[in-house]
Amino acid sequence: MQFKKSAFLFLTVSLLSADSLNELINYAKTHATVVQNAQLDAKLSKLKKKQSQANQFGELDIVGSATMYNRSRTLIPLTPAIIQSGTHVVTSKEIYSAGASYTLPLFTGFAQTQEVEISQMAAKMSQIKAKLTNEELVYNIRSLYLSILALQENLKAQDAYIKALDTLTKLIEDEVALGKKAQVDALKAKTDYEAAKLQRASIENNIALTKSSLSVLVGKEVKELEAIEFDITQQEEDLETLLAHVSGLKKVEVEELAVQKAQKGIKKSESQNWPQLQLAAYAGKNFAEDESTNVFDNETLWQVGVNLKWNIFDFGKTTAAIESAKISKLKEDVAKKDTLRKLEKSLKDAYSTMQLHYKEYLSNTAQYKLAKESASIESVRYENDAATLNDLLLAKAKAQLALSGVIMSKYNYQKSKYYIEYLMERGDKSE
Repeated sequence: MQFKKSAFLFLTVSLLSADSLNELINYAKTHATVVQNAQLDAKLSKLKKKQSQANQFGELDIVGSATMYNRSRTLIPLTPAIIQSGTHVVTSKEIYSAGASYTLPLFTGFAQTQEVEISQMAAKMSQIKAKLTNEELVYNIRSLYLSILALQENLKAQDAYIKALDTLTKLIEDEVALGKKAQVDALKAKTDYEAAKLQRASIENNIALTKSSLSVLVGKEVKELEAIEFDITQQEEDLETLLAHVSGLKKVEVEELAVQKAQKGIKKSESQNWPQLQLAAYAGKNFAEDESTNVFDNETLWQVGVNLKWNIFDFGKTTAAIESAKISKLKEDVAKKDTLRKLEKSLKDAYSTMQLHYKEYLSNTAQYKLAKESASIESVRYENDAATLNDLLLAKAKAQLALSGVIMSKYNYQKSKYYIEYLMERGDKSE
């Protein structure tokens, strides 16, 4: 009685501490390393976008210098007006300066405009990729979760099979002792019993390995899992309907943005053929100790100007950059087509696999009913010496194999439905 109470308490605690599928998915969305990396990439793209936008407003810098000359220099440039006025000019071999400079690109051949648009596209691509990472994460968690549940259900079935073999072995040993059965029957039963225990150990090991993989993926140790209730019903959407939505998927949108980004890259490279105009302004003071009076003096200076730079010939460097950008655009075009083809193929394969798993489930269910009935008949026949032990053990093994097939095909069918949801980007329900 005390043992039953302890077992009930252990089962209750295990159920209370078990993780549900949704709990693991929600936890992984904030703790999984793949999600964190995707979020960091998105933040990095936003910062690069901000950086390219800020470049349009130029730079304001504090500047200064301390220079020693081999010959005396004037504190300010000499102009005809200063020379004619006879004003004393400060000279020194050591001159210091401090001030502020501002530079602003006025025209860059539209390079800055293209750079801003490129950074905006890159930021959008990173956001979409972060969502796609969530989709992949959800599918992988679902897949591993179902694998564990399938293995656990197989383990329970294996335990029942081992218990049945143990009971059969003991019955045979009793009949061997009474001289009703041959000793070889007991040896055969024990052999199958030991093989069944080894199979159980293999299942346990697979459960532990799969839980370990799930723990790494989620970002925390996974111990107990809640069961999932699902119906084995055929997919309502047909393949043609699914294929019609492929071109609107985010995976394709990312490739389309990559094509547009590459096109902007061509225009950015072509901007090198245009003249570059830059506004440059400076205001500050020059300081020095006058050689003739030994008095520390200063002069205020400021200037504003526009600089022009127009590349006439660079030995083919700009031409090569433009051609390189065009090739990158062609590669993105090919990548987009390749993504569409692969998505369509993956969807067709997944749909076909899902239908196969559904048929396997129906077939395995029918086989299990027949195998179970056959095992019951062989058991009666063996008890009445109308069948050999080999017949009985073979029937039991077939029933166990059929039951395992029912369990695996049931979960495999649900996995295939989850995979189609992943391909169609419907797995992440957080949006």
